[in-house]
Amino acid sequence: MTAAKDTPHLSAELAAFAANLRFEDIPAPVLRRAEDLLLDCLASILAGASARPVLAIDRYAAAMGPADGPSEILINRRRTSPVFAAMVNAAAAHVVEQDDVHNGSVFHPAAVVFPPALAVAQALGSSGRDLLVAAVAGYEVGIRVGEFLGRSHYKIFHTTGTAGTLAAAVTTGRLLGLSPEAMLNALGSAGTQAAGLWEFLRDAADSKQLHTARAAANGIAAAYLAREGFTGARHILEGPQGMAAGMSRDADPSRLTDRLGARWALAETSFKFHASCRHTHPAADALQQVLREHNLTEDGIDRVVAHVHQGAIDVLGPVVDPRTVHQSKFSMGTVLGLIARKGRAGLPDFDAALDDPAVAAFRARVTMALDPEVDAAYPQRWIGKVTVYTRDGRQLHGRVDEPKGDPGNTLSRPEIEAKTLSLGRYADAATDAELQSLISAIWNLEKTERIEPLLR
Repeated sequence: MTAAKDTPHLSAELAAFAANLRFEDIPAPVLRRAEDLLLDCLASILAGASARPVLAIDRYAAAMGPADGPSEILINRRRTSPVFAAMVNAAAAHVVEQDDVHNGSVFHPAAVVFPPALAVAQALGSSGRDLLVAAVAGYEVGIRVGEFLGRSHYKIFHTTGTAGTLAAAVTTGRLLGLSPEAMLNALGSAGTQAAGLWEFLRDAADSKQLHTARAAANGIAAAYLAREGFTGARHILEGPQGMAAGMSRDADPSRLTDRLGARWALAETSFKFHASCRHTHPAADALQQVLREHNLTEDGIDRVVAHVHQGAIDVLGPVVDPRTVHQSKFSMGTVLGLIARKGRAGLPDFDAALDDPAVAAFRARVTMALDPEVDAAYPQRWIGKVTVYTRDGRQLHGRVDEPKGDPGNTLSRPEIEAKTLSLGRYADAATDAELQSLISAIWNLEKTERIEPLLR
């Protein structure tokens, strides 16, 4: 089956945009934001250096990939081929739940864009400008694909694994200098490999790291194959047997080419402040507000209701008794318990929370309720609302319209640097000297003539 001749060829429009994007086309604030997001991603990779699933993927890469190569695995400074370096770095980027998120697409771009961008740029000897252009292209395409696939897709599929495969292919293809035709083939090959299902959350399985690892690796493969003339489905997104047909009930084709070159979706991307699933952040911020404004402590709280969108219930609802630290980051009760007890939900806090009976007791007093206003605003806006019932009989309400890290409540560069130092020190992943050198390298990326290993 083929699309009708008068049907807009949206996959081709996206491919042409990505292939033709130039440094001069991108506004300076978008470039600076890309640098911010890159540093934030590198810090997340380092923070994931000791995670058991990441180490398993690294051992797999060591067994299957070359023992040396041009591309850097950040967690252990080992060198290998681009595909295996990107695999390990992508897995590490997504494990501590501190990587970025785009609200409207419910997609974590950095974890699937920057690992292939860095690995391929190192292999090709690309410049900092080349890397930035490729990353922007990957963000713009990946976000639009996520928006296109819609809420029904996210209910079953992990968008970062699915849309992320196409984002990784575009990022790699731009560094390879693919023509629009070859980029379209890369999208086709990426889309037919796109995968990632939420079922793993019920079992505390390790699949989330595999989703980003494979998205990065499969995206690289799709782009390199396209360079060799390998063809892919030309209507992989909108075709009658394409991604939307198989993976969505509410796909919106208009989202695919929404203001290409005028609306910069990368600039809409949010940083993550708490070390947990983004669906918990709005309620966490709202609870912090109640604690602060009413001088309330954990001892004064009887129970908490988090008023949420349906997506939060779909993702967080199955996690009622977390069995691993990672699974606990998808538990609304655990996150709000940490906020009530410690005022924060950072990486060390989750490490200690799993076996803390006080956190478990608080978790049992937290419920989620579908809120029509919150659900109607989602996913473009992630409103945080909580009702806190106190032991002395009061009902206190908290509301946050832009959680910390959103574009309207973003992190400054000093805050990003502080986050980088905190994440990089986690589990002794990097020294302060290495982290300062990394920060300097990213702030000067535009001037870099050749991308070399970042941590020697």
